[in-house]
Amino acid sequence: MRIGFDIMGGDYAPKEAIAGAIQAKNELTNGERIVLIGDKEQAESMLQSLGGSVDDFDFIHTTEVIGMGEHPTKAISSKKDSSIAVGFRSLATKKLDSFVSAGNTGAMLVGAMFSIKPIEGVIRPCVTALLPKPNGKLGVLLDAGANADCKPDVLYQFAVLGALMMKHVLKVDDPRVGLLSIGEEKEKGNLVTIAAHQLMEDSNQFHFIGNVEGRDFLSDKADVYVCEGFVGNVVLKAFESVYYVMKKRGISDEYFDKMNYENYGGTPILGVNAPVIIGHGISNAKAFQNMILSAKDVTNSNLCEIIREAFRNLVLPLP
Repeated sequence: MRIGFDIMGGDYAPKEAIAGAIQAKNELTNGERIVLIGDKEQAESMLQSLGGSVDDFDFIHTTEVIGMGEHPTKAISSKKDSSIAVGFRSLATKKLDSFVSAGNTGAMLVGAMFSIKPIEGVIRPCVTALLPKPNGKLGVLLDAGANADCKPDVLYQFAVLGALMMKHVLKVDDPRVGLLSIGEEKEKGNLVTIAAHQLMEDSNQFHFIGNVEGRDFLSDKADVYVCEGFVGNVVLKAFESVYYVMKKRGISDEYFDKMNYENYGGTPILGVNAPVIIGHGISNAKAFQNMILSAKDVTNSNLCEIIREAFRNLVLPLP
């Protein structure tokens, strides 16, 4: 397995990225290699200064970097030797088995859509977020920000994607899928969630439990939470803010400490033809380490092929 890792992406790259790669390498087997994508000279110098070995990694040298504030589509097309553009080309030509970056999120989404492309039948690929529960389990929220507005059939597909990820990556049998709304009754919500509920309630492709509310994130009512990207991103940032406020006030709590994004590293883009992991722009070494290990887990699960097979004959139920 070859995990492509953009060492130029993120606010604290390449130092924190290299440090995270060194930590992740210690948890990989002999058949699993991290391919560092970026300025090779900087990478080799940083490896030596941080106590790593050049021999432990492979390299793809690049000369350009896509900045966090750049226009995604323009940057991908104009900076062809950037670490993100080269990473996606290498993934598309199967020189890599997965690609990981904490760089420009828009550029990562554009690259995934146009380089490796959506799986046939997937209307809108999406991103996920892992939400900790007080009982120690994890929930999956999707979409977490890629699609601000969605139609009911897109939400239905998110349910399929989330259930497959929960089952095959997080190893939860028969995951429970809930549709995020403003009330438990199926008549509650906006026009999109009401129509999506009608599609989901008769589905035999996942275990639908009905509407869930915001308070249900802190319970074990569902395993998969489905919503539009606008709502999902607000929820995700709210979880993050709780952790930061408690940390700033010097409060330590076992459960709330699990809201630290560093514990999960990154999130896969679901619905594209190869494993792509997007990380937080402010990622540090621990986050980069977990980002790489997430890529390993998603790749080992064969999730992309499982999604491809599931969507080959996917038919939406009639409302």
